[in-house]
Amino acid sequence: MRRAAILGLGVIFLAGAAPAAGSPQGDPATGRKQAGSCRTCHGIDGFAKIPIAPHIGGEPSGYIVRQLTAFRDGTREHEMMSVVAKALDDDKIANLAAWYSGHKVTATVTKDEAGAPQDCVACHGVDGIAVIEDAPNLAGESSIYIDTQLKAFRTGKRTHEIMSEIAAGMSDQDIRAAADWYASVKIGIEPE
Repeated sequence: MRRAAILGLGVIFLAGAAPAAGSPQGDPATGRKQAGSCRTCHGIDGFAKIPIAPHIGGEPSGYIVRQLTAFRDGTREHEMMSVVAKALDDDKIANLAAWYSGHKVTATVTKDEAGAPQDCVACHGVDGIAVIEDAPNLAGESSIYIDTQLKAFRTGKRTHEIMSEIAAGMSDQDIRAAADWYASVKIGIEPE
């Protein structure tokens, strides 16, 4: 029942996830040039260089725009990203989103799919490739990154109308299992 309800919410949320009218259209070539400041943590092609940073290559454009805007506006906080995003106007955010979302992501599940975290697959997929616009890809993320984010949702440090509720019902063991599942997925990210 909970899984069906979550899937229903995901579909409703996806339907409302279209870019806002009047949002700037990003230019991937300009975004690639701007991504120089992102490369230390996320890599120029969006494959994270450090375990506490997420892979961002191939993420949906709307998701990238929402996250960068939240860091810039202070509705999401992170010691590094909040500082970096303060220098980004809407056009720069759109360009970065166009660059990183234009990458192709491939994912290969390395374990029996029956072990996939059932509270996660409706939005993030069995293989960690998001199936709705508002969800990030989790394929190949480090266990430490996923664990940290789920615990941030659980404690209220991070909030989201769906994730906060899901994480609130997860034990440390559930969180570790989900983190380990998605960390085990092998990914490739390349510009298209």
